[in-house]
Amino acid sequence: MTEFMIVLLIPVVVAIWLGIRIVPQGEEWVVERLGKFHSVLRPGLNLIFPWIDRVSYRVTTKDIILDVPQQEVITRDNAVILANAIAFIKVSNIERSVYGIENFQVAMRNMVQTSLRSIIGGMDLNQALTSRDRIKAELKVAIADEALDWGLTVKSVEIQDIKPSQNMQHAMEQQASAERERVAVVTCAEGEKQSLILNAEARLEAARKDAEAQEIAAKASAESIRLIAEAVKENNSSATFLLGDRYIQALQKVSDSNNAKIILLPGDVVSAVKALVGGK
Repeated sequence: MTEFMIVLLIPVVVAIWLGIRIVPQGEEWVVERLGKFHSVLRPGLNLIFPWIDRVSYRVTTKDIILDVPQQEVITRDNAVILANAIAFIKVSNIERSVYGIENFQVAMRNMVQTSLRSIIGGMDLNQALTSRDRIKAELKVAIADEALDWGLTVKSVEIQDIKPSQNMQHAMEQQASAERERVAVVTCAEGEKQSLILNAEARLEAARKDAEAQEIAAKASAESIRLIAEAVKENNSSATFLLGDRYIQALQKVSDSNNAKIILLPGDVVSAVKALVGGK
């Protein structure tokens, strides 16, 4: 009888031993019974029927980091840029994640790549390079619905790097250099223009001042002639004296000249001066 009980207990012990499943923290296991979804084993000690139950999938419940590789993206203005991203997802529904998609990590990685190309393709180069927050927000919204259908939750999406391709960088450097040269030429031309304007204004002001000086000199000369005319109206002795003095000074300058060799003087200087004045 005892031997019979031992024989009966051996299969039970073996069944229990084979049916024990210890699930580590951070994982959940999917159990199929006769090929059909049966249950999900939580972390800790679990028992299954070893001959009819089978652990088919072991799914992590921790946040999953999906590194999206770098890819070339063409912007709306036909510029080629390089962009890569990283997505943080979490399995929220075990059954959907294993039965709703063949491999949810590969699917999510491809989904992020496709959505990233679509979003950047609707922007021009400057927008794509300066709108990381906008791209990140639109990318998260674009993949959230599909992820929910696959039993996943998108916690965050980050743009790791976004930059022009090597050829595009070279073209941008050439464009920036050409722009700097253009600005330098324009600045130089503006400086020359301002210099010409200032020189012209200076000449105009000088001519105006010269004209004013000539006008003042002419008025002074006219006034002096008027005063002399009034002074000699009754008596021309003053004019005779003035002209005689000027006459003598002119003769002195002529005599001082190195080229003056012969000087002819009138015999009667006083009479000559009076003749110039018109005096008697």
